[in-house]
Amino acid sequence: GAIAGLNVLRIINEPTAAAIAYGLDKKDKKERNILIFDLGGGTFDVSILSLEDGVFEVKATAGDTHLGGEDFDNRLVDHFVAEFQRKHKKDLKTNARSLRRLRTACERAKRTLSSSAQASIEVDSLMDGIDFYTSITRARFEELCADLFRSTLEPVDKAVRDSKLDKGAIDEVVLVGGSTRIPKIQKLLSDYFNGRELNRSINPDEAVAYGAAVQAAILTGDTSGDASDLLLLDVAPLSLGIETAGGVMTPLI
Repeated sequence: GAIAGLNVLRIINEPTAAAIAYGLDKKDKKERNILIFDLGGGTFDVSILSLEDGVFEVKATAGDTHLGGEDFDNRLVDHFVAEFQRKHKKDLKTNARSLRRLRTACERAKRTLSSSAQASIEVDSLMDGIDFYTSITRARFEELCADLFRSTLEPVDKAVRDSKLDKGAIDEVVLVGGSTRIPKIQKLLSDYFNGRELNRSINPDEAVAYGAAVQAAILTGDTSGDASDLLLLDVAPLSLGIETAGGVMTPLI
């Protein structure tokens, strides 16, 4: 942040920032428990927060730092590399430029499959002058990524347990991050919460930045709009400490 020329006032985690953005739209006097499901391009975070009278308290946080949209892209790339090998007896993985062009096409197809049942892959002269035209259905994409999609529920389950709340006590499930646009992920999450309708009122790509801006307004004393009524009580997902005698870590936070 400092290198970019920003005045860094505080570091907050992404789900917390998203919750702040959400809270401005849905302020309410009574206490509500909110689960933030943040699945982006390379990381996955789940946080459970309580919100009451403008006060946010982070109850639990969990996630996977190595799960996101890139992993879904990789499954598509592997699928089409194998198809190209079958059709043309050539290994795309031996050509970095061809692989990069295929990956770009796969990411585009993945985005298309969030709103369409089928997507086309069209890459001219992909390797050795061979044009690669093919397609994939949403159902096949879901098969290729089935284990990855299911694995998103494990941190959700852990966060619910750590918060000492019952699934039924979660009042809102909020989607953040571009990968939450994938219909299968939405269905798995909705089914986990017994068919609950998910909250998608926040633009998943902008929620974190918006919430961080609101928090910055609070810290700089900007009392315009609704920002002045918010209070944030955050938690650290891992203990922070120092090494003492004997190599023992003494937690400070």
